[in-house]
Amino acid sequence: MKIALVTDAWHPQVNGVVTTLVELVQQLQGLGHEVHVIHPGQFRTRPCPGYAGIDLAVRPAVPLGHAMDAIQPDAIHLATEGPLGWAARSYCLRHKLAFTTAFHTKFPEILNAALRIPLSWGYALLRHFHSPSSGVMVPTHGVLQMLERRGFRNLRQWTHGVDAQAFSFQGQALSSRVLGALAHPVSLYVGRISYEKNIESFLQIKMPGTKIVCGVGPLEQRLKERYPEVRWMGLLDRQSLAQLYAAADVFVFPSRSETFGLVMLEAMACGTPVAAYPVDGPQEVLGAAEPQGARGGVLHHDLLSACQAALAVPRHEARRRALDFTWNKATTLFVQHLVPVRSGDLARLMLGI
Repeated sequence: MKIALVTDAWHPQVNGVVTTLVELVQQLQGLGHEVHVIHPGQFRTRPCPGYAGIDLAVRPAVPLGHAMDAIQPDAIHLATEGPLGWAARSYCLRHKLAFTTAFHTKFPEILNAALRIPLSWGYALLRHFHSPSSGVMVPTHGVLQMLERRGFRNLRQWTHGVDAQAFSFQGQALSSRVLGALAHPVSLYVGRISYEKNIESFLQIKMPGTKIVCGVGPLEQRLKERYPEVRWMGLLDRQSLAQLYAAADVFVFPSRSETFGLVMLEAMACGTPVAAYPVDGPQEVLGAAEPQGARGGVLHHDLLSACQAALAVPRHEARRRALDFTWNKATTLFVQHLVPVRSGDLARLMLGI
């Protein structure tokens, strides 16, 4: 099957959406599908206002149309709601082509946190974007229910996976040559240092030991000055990041607005339990609603209590929970949710030819 995947999030950006899409493309190609990624690097771009490290395509409609004409895809998936997503949406509607979309990020919460734009305005815009989609893929059941309440339709539950080989299990927190000697317990945060991540909830708690932050973002310099005792690691490559996860005693996920939280899976795969608030992404990833299954960590409305309790979660249990999320399952669901660009193409799409 020939798939056009349109995304405003791609290398060199560093975030969970990029990680998810890169892994998805590799998995699809491994299954024999022909995937054409349309991303900002193929267009003239400008930096996203207030969000360093993210470049957006400028006036992409005409060149995107030429690219789509050349590809002639069997299925079209719009992964993001940025300039490329909107341009591809217009192209599909103009040519009467069916397509699917994805809800990866709670942009209304980001806009509310950064610019105080009312949530209702942000969700009205996204509801309009997704309204002609033949299937809106969402990563958790909680997000699906939230979007249903906000009037979204054609929702399809998807999921994500983790590379269990790259993020290998460690039965105890390892020492790190990069970090040197550390006071334990080691509490780790990995992610963008930005408005929506609620990172100060982690930085403010009176947790003993060492706090480590890995990532960059618009709040980085301000928070570095405010919390000089924290170890600030910046960006790390994949191998170094796996070593950092393995060096931590607890992974702290303070965000209340994530749709999933891929970094939690990566930490859990290394055996590091997670402390988080009881909100959509963590509730599904950590397995809080499955008392008989493995737990990836602890959820609590008090983040310090969650951190302290997570230290008692066996590392092998966190790893076992992470293994419930495979890229094989995620890719299979993705393909099942795709739709043929034209109704008469259903047999060809199902056969993958």
